Amino acid sequence: MAPLALAAALALAPSARAADVVAVGAPADALPPSSGARPPPTGTPVAPLAPSDPELQTFLLELGAYYTSAGVYLPLTRDPVPHVGEHGEVDLYWALLPRSFVPRFVVFEVSVNPMPCLGLFMRDQSPGLYERSQLDRNTNVVRAVTAGFEEPWAASLFVGNVVNFDVRGEESDGKGYFGTVFSTGNWHIKDNVAIDDPWLEAELKLKGDRRSRVKKLSWSFRLGVKLHSNHDVVDTGYVGIRRSRVDYGSDPPLLANSGVEYRFDVALDGTPLRHYFIVDKKWPLGTRVAASIALGLLWDTGRAYRGALAEDTPERVQVLIRPNVEF
Repeated sequence: MAPLALAAALALAPSARAADVVAVGAPADALPPSSGARPPPTGTPVAPLAPSDPELQTFLLELGAYYTSAGVYLPLTRDPVPHVGEHGEVDLYWALLPRSFVPRFVVFEVSVNPMPCLGLFMRDQSPGLYERSQLDRNTNVVRAVTAGFEEPWAASLFVGNVVNFDVRGEESDGKGYFGTVFSTGNWHIKDNVAIDDPWLEAELKLKGDRRSRVKKLSWSFRLGVKLHSNHDVVDTGYVGIRRSRVDYGSDPPLLANSGVEYRFDVALDGTPLRHYFIVDKKWPLGTRVAASIALGLLWDTGRAYRGALAEDTPERVQVLIRPNVEF
């Protein structure tokens, strides 16, 4: 989906992805854990934000080659944002689990996927070049660089809770989000062709970004349903995970300066539709910028469409290649 990668956008700092950008942030602490749940990590406490603090009403901008978004998040209550402080990666995930199911924030966002839009433009305006980029039955160079996104743009509403990961006196920031995201749009992308298809999507999302002077960590866990008004596009359910880490000052093995993303889509009757898997390697270019190259596979069973759209939809495995610059 362009599925709203709301996560990255929501994680922007005052110095601004689409799909991978800067986090705005701060740490969680005060609320009691729900019964039977693992206690939240306790970090160095930070004075809570006053209800009138302008940080509670923030404009967010995220720029990226594959995902660009703009939005604003607003408080629903006068409660301060919980602060978590500095913790290990696993503890940060636990800190985001809900201590209260009452939503305290909403986030309005509009996003666009630039590279998928470029793929639409190239197939429409340069069909000869697009045909020449077809290497074999399964591999098209333009599709390899732009596939994996099902819509050119989306509008979204997040309803849920927010925690801060910053530590006062240190160059670190970040926010985490847990809640429900409702998204909509009016186009569906199939093989770099835009199909008229007003759609609605609802997903449960756990997302966050944590940035310091020496590293940036971002993650997203999603479970959702997407409904299409075009009868020839199959309604789907999906689960997805994403993790990305940049170490600006060092290069430990395996986990540092790398990322991974996986998504599995099924029809609402349980029929498998597609697997999307991609890994990337990053090269820091400074303290706030990193170049990256991602390689992956999109396995499509050919069952995601009906009628006329299903006629030219064979089962296939598409190679994915994504060069990018992350801020």
